[in-house]
Amino acid sequence: MVPDDDATLRTVQTDPDRRVSYAEYGDSDGVPVLFLHGTPGSHVLGGLLAASAERAGVRLLAPDRPGYARSTPWPTRTLADTGAFLTPVLDDAGVETAGVVGFSGGGPHALALAATHPDRVDAVDVVAGAPPPSLASPPPAPQRLLSALARVSPRFLHGLLGVQAWAADRLPPRIVVSQYTTDPSDLPPGVAERVHRDFVTALDDHRRGAVTELALLAREWDLPLDDVDVPVHCRHGDRDANAPIAGARRLCDRLPTADLTVVEGADHLPTLLRCRASVLDRYAEE
Repeated sequence: MVPDDDATLRTVQTDPDRRVSYAEYGDSDGVPVLFLHGTPGSHVLGGLLAASAERAGVRLLAPDRPGYARSTPWPTRTLADTGAFLTPVLDDAGVETAGVVGFSGGGPHALALAATHPDRVDAVDVVAGAPPPSLASPPPAPQRLLSALARVSPRFLHGLLGVQAWAADRLPPRIVVSQYTTDPSDLPPGVAERVHRDFVTALDDHRRGAVTELALLAREWDLPLDDVDVPVHCRHGDRDANAPIAGARRLCDRLPTADLTVVEGADHLPTLLRCRASVLDRYAEE
């Protein structure tokens, strides 16, 4: 696994057969917030929020979902199982309740934790989040292909992602980052390198986390969205091609406590970059 030298990484046993790893960034004595990476992804992406967390007085906990980095694969899980690997992270960190920030594929998992364990969640921020398939606009062709392969030929997709991981480890960071923004050259210093490292870490040891989630997020969510009663703040770029904003609008309409902030002129990754400080500042103020 690619090392992440600026993070404190811990591993928690969630049951006799599974463990979950997570990193800490920011202020170790600060307000606790979970940060949930995209699909594929890892705790490494949390480093993009580290400086903002430190300034805001936020203790940022960034777990690796099952099948990523050091977390044990769980190929049969659904979104309703999210609490089974996130509440042990909170318990290990000595945290009773936390804010939850979900980016991209982490958005559905943030809502899943709120729907199934509302007593552990203070509020949810969904940033450039993926909506349920029934509410989504058609994603780009490469995403549709990967989702289809995850459903009908997971073994082939596992091999394909292995090739992609091998190539990504040898390509310039801007090539990997071009999956998440149309203009990698316009990113702040260090961001492309961090996103590249996150992608390689997610797929380096094995690809089962990505295969599982690509199939999982292509199915309808097994969540009672109408029952989510914690505050939900959605932030979405109006130029996001990975997760078109129309789906975010429909999702917010389904959530009784949700509001939507449109990030003008932003596509997928820049939405996270432009919102990271304001999201964490809000938790520090509550």
